Amino acid sequence: MINGTKFLFLLFFLICIKNYSQKIMNIDFVTGIDHNDLIGDSLKLESKTFFAFKKMEEAAKKDGIILKIVSAHRSFGRQSFIWNKKYDKFTKQYSLNPIDAINEIVRFSTIPGTSRHHWGTDIDIIDGKYPDEKNVLMSEKYLKGGVFYDLKKWLSNNSEKYGFYLTYNNDPKRKGFEFEPWHYSYKSSSKKYLKALINSDLEKFFKNKNLNGYEYFDKNFIDKYILENIMDINPDLK
Repeated sequence: MINGTKFLFLLFFLICIKNYSQKIMNIDFVTGIDHNDLIGDSLKLESKTFFAFKKMEEAAKKDGIILKIVSAHRSFGRQSFIWNKKYDKFTKQYSLNPIDAINEIVRFSTIPGTSRHHWGTDIDIIDGKYPDEKNVLMSEKYLKGGVFYDLKKWLSNNSEKYGFYLTYNNDPKRKGFEFEPWHYSYKSSSKKYLKALINSDLEKFFKNKNLNGYEYFDKNFIDKYILENIMDINPDLK
C-alpha cells in the first residue's frame, strides 16, 4: 500500500515529468526561439545528442579519425540572418524574382523556424586533421579522392552504432535539400522534434518574424515545403 505522503510525492513526480516533456516540445524550442536542454561550449547540443557524440568521437579517435563539428545548434536569430542575407543577395544582386530566390535558397538552407539545427540534434562534421582546409562543406570533399573521404567511410560504417544517421542522403529520387554528406542527426531525439514541427501551425508562426519573402509562404508553398524539404529525408529519421 502507498501511504498519503508517498502518493503525493509520486503524483508530483509524474506531473513534473509530464510538464518537462511538454516543455521540451514547446513551439519556441522546436523553432529555435529558445531551448532548455543545450550543453557544450561554443557549439551546443541537446544533452542526449552531446553524450552520444562524445562516445562516437572517442571511438573514431581510436581509429585515427578526428571528428570535428563545424555546426551544431543554431538559433532562430542566426538562421534568420542567414536567410535574409541570401534573400537580399538573390533578389538584389542577381535580380531574381522573390519566388525564384526562395526556391534557390531552399536548395541548401532551411526557412528559419524549420531548421533541424534548431533542435541541437543535428551536426555538420569534418575531419579535424585538416584545420586549414577552406570551404569545407562541399560534397566532392567527401567523395573518393577528397580530403574527407576517410572520414566519410568511417561514418558510413560506424555512425549508426551511436545513433547518428545521414539526414540528406544522395538518393536520386529524394526531393528537397541537396545531398549533404556532412550532416548527421541523432535519431532518437530528432524524431520527436520532427513530429512536433510538422504538427505546428507554421503559416501562423512565420508572421511577424521579419523574414524576407515570408509573404510568399502561403499554405500551398508550406505544404510543398514540408513534404519535399522537411519530410523527404533519410527514411530512418522519420
